[in-house]
Order: sequence, then C-alpha cells, then structure tokens
Amino acid sequence: MQINGCSALVVGGAGGLGEATVRRLHSAGAKVVVADLADEKGKALEQELGVRYVRTDATSEEDVLAAVAAAEEAGPLRISVDTHGGPAIGGRLIGRDGQPLSLDGFRQTIEVYLTGVFNVMRLAAAAIGRQEPVDGDRGVIISTASVAAYEGQIGQLPYAAAKGGVVGMTLVAARDLSPLGIRVVTIAPGTFLTPAYGKAGDQLEAYWGPQVPHPKRMGRSPEYASLVQHICENDYLNGEVIRLDGALRFPPK
Repeated sequence: MQINGCSALVVGGAGGLGEATVRRLHSAGAKVVVADLADEKGKALEQELGVRYVRTDATSEEDVLAAVAAAEEAGPLRISVDTHGGPAIGGRLIGRDGQPLSLDGFRQTIEVYLTGVFNVMRLAAAAIGRQEPVDGDRGVIISTASVAAYEGQIGQLPYAAAKGGVVGMTLVAARDLSPLGIRVVTIAPGTFLTPAYGKAGDQLEAYWGPQVPHPKRMGRSPEYASLVQHICENDYLNGEVIRLDGALRFPPK
C-alpha cells in the first residue's frame, strides 16, 4: 500500500508512540489526523506539521466518529493506528489486607485499554471499507497491545487482561474484514522510553535496559513508528501480533 496521498488516523497521536507515528506517516506523505485528549500537544503538532488535531476520547462513539470524519475529509482513509493510553488500575488480585482487587478499577481499565481499541477499530473499519480498493486492498488497522498480554507482572491483572483482549481480537478482526480488503495487525511493545516519563526516564532506563537481551536499552518511539510504516507498506502482513521488545520477557515482578 502506498502511504503517500492517503489519509491516516492516529488515535493517541499526541503521546510518545503516537507522535512518532504521526511524524513518520506525515513524512511519508500521509494526510494525518491526530486524535487525542492532550490539547496542548495536539495543537502544537497541528501548527508545526500542518496535520489536523481532533479532541477525541477513544471510548466515545461520537468523538471517534468525528475524528474519522475529519480523516475522510482529508483524503481516502486507509490507515488507522491506535496508540491511546489512559489510567490503569493495578494491584494484586488479593491484597496484603485480604481485600479483593477493585471490580470498578478492573472495569475502568478494560474500558480504556480494550473497549476503546474495539471502538476505534470498528468505526475506522467502517470508514476504510467505504474507500475504493487499490489492487484489492482498502487499508490497514494497527492496534497497540503490550508484552504484558503474554507475561503480565504481579499487580498487572487488569492491564494484562485488556491487552490480552487486544491480542485476541487481532486475528478475528482480520478474518472479519478480509472480504473488504482491510488488514489488521497489532504491535505489542516491550518497555519503551517516551517523553511522558520525564525525569523518571533515566531511572527506568537504568532498571529495564540491562534486562533486555539485545539491545540493552528501552525501546524508542521512532522504532515503533518505523514498524507502523512497514506494516502499512507490506501487504502480506495481516492477522498478526508483532512483539517489539528486544527479546525481553517480563519477570513476575
């Protein structure tokens, strides 16, 4: 698939992985819509790159539809990348005080990290499906999981469940959308150093870097964005979850 001239929706596009993706797709010639709740960063990208920012809560049907509509206005929508984040409730299933983990907290984490991904996927797929096919292909949907989907650590049960759900949706969605010529791929990052960590980034690098087999460092956002571009351009990547982790496997804690 040719990125140049396509419209691309990047949900969570003002964050670390999302911003790198916005910059990569923009440099490849895509007309990018940044969908996020971070107004200051989103508007800064809009002013710097000439992309469009749309304030978007990934769990809201109305918000995502507005972002999708903006992307369709910009050009033929063929690329949807979802990197959005949000609050995640953690803790052991049974705490040291003998109390079970909060049900409301579990539901909140699932809402943000799984239901939100499903919401973006379904609405973006409907829009991409309206485009004219090029060599039988209409576009690609890229979601973001985590290696925690496979090796969730102690205290990560809600987050691991949500990311495991994203992994589980990938092949089914690819099969569902195959008659429309829409591919579905998920990236499962390991530990990535993003600007959101601020000064704590050095401490995280010192902790996680030595645990990565090779290279012995945390991932960088441009490496995620590079993989996004390759997925877009490689028409035979479909129904797959790609780990991007330097061969890291999470220990129990």
